[in-house]
Amino acid sequence: MIKRYAILLFALSLSSPFALSQQPSADTAARITKEVRHELLMLPYFSVFDNLAYKVDGYNVTLLGQVTRPTLKSDAENVVKRIEGVEHVDNQIEVLPASPADDRIRRQLYGAIYGDPMLQKYAMGVQQPIRIIVRNGNVTLEGTVDNEADKNVANIRASSVPGTFKVTNNLQISNTQAHL
Repeated sequence: MIKRYAILLFALSLSSPFALSQQPSADTAARITKEVRHELLMLPYFSVFDNLAYKVDGYNVTLLGQVTRPTLKSDAENVVKRIEGVEHVDNQIEVLPASPADDRIRRQLYGAIYGDPMLQKYAMGVQQPIRIIVRNGNVTLEGTVDNEADKNVANIRASSVPGTFKVTNNLQISNTQAHL
């Protein structure tokens, strides 16, 4: 009887959320975080008009952000699920509504921001660091820039595009000169 009780208690401790195996080592957590970032950046239809973010908590990954294509939402979840060590993916990515007016605003915003001589340096490379999110005429700028002046210029340029109702500037000042 005592032996059965001990075996049952041991089995319950393995399924407990407090079991030691629930938290990865620091190296494993760093590897998972690095691989999630890499896999998301490598998605073939990830563009400047999409914003992907994530949180890693143990072996669980929460996907956040906004995308223009429903397939990008499912693609992001699928690539993260395949990462070794990831046990659960909570996909909270929002698919932006399809809108010809928003598409026009996106194109104009891209030209206004990345065409500005002060901001052209951010247009180099595959993944531009200033993300342009448009939802029903409301614009959100996400990502990183080198300094406060660049952040302000991006905001001014975005505000100058006809058809935009409101611009929310969430750009962060980077500590380094390197961009994605």
